[in-house]
Amino acid sequence: MATPESTVDTDWTILFVCWLLVAASTLGSLFFSEVMELPPCSLCWMQRIFMFPLAIILLFALFPFDPGIVRYALPLAAIGGLVALYHLLLQVGFIPESAAPCREGVSCSEAQLALFGFVSIPMMSLLVFASVTGLLWSLKRRRSS
Repeated sequence: MATPESTVDTDWTILFVCWLLVAASTLGSLFFSEVMELPPCSLCWMQRIFMFPLAIILLFALFPFDPGIVRYALPLAAIGGLVALYHLLLQVGFIPESAAPCREGVSCSEAQLALFGFVSIPMMSLLVFASVTGLLWSLKRRRSS
């Protein structure tokens, strides 16, 4: 049987993994734009709007542990994931380029970077947002039971 102390330790670990994912993504995003000089498109900026605050609020929720952070972090992760999904569908051609919000500057429909030949920046973003959303959802369910 799980003790309340071990439950808090597990919940803290889940939140810590979420923070690690978004912190690495935030640093990666800054690396791509500042070091590799890949300018972000409009949809990339929207994803940053949801990712960057997560890195800060999840860190503050770790010390001291605040399970109530799920109420604020889960919507940010879910909405950011929807933006990343839209961006990825635009890049692979499922959504027509005429539906892209990018009118000037960098195109939202062209992949500027493809790791291993197919992993684009929006795909990486979607994977992180989906992982964090799933982890936060599991934390919410754990705390409500």
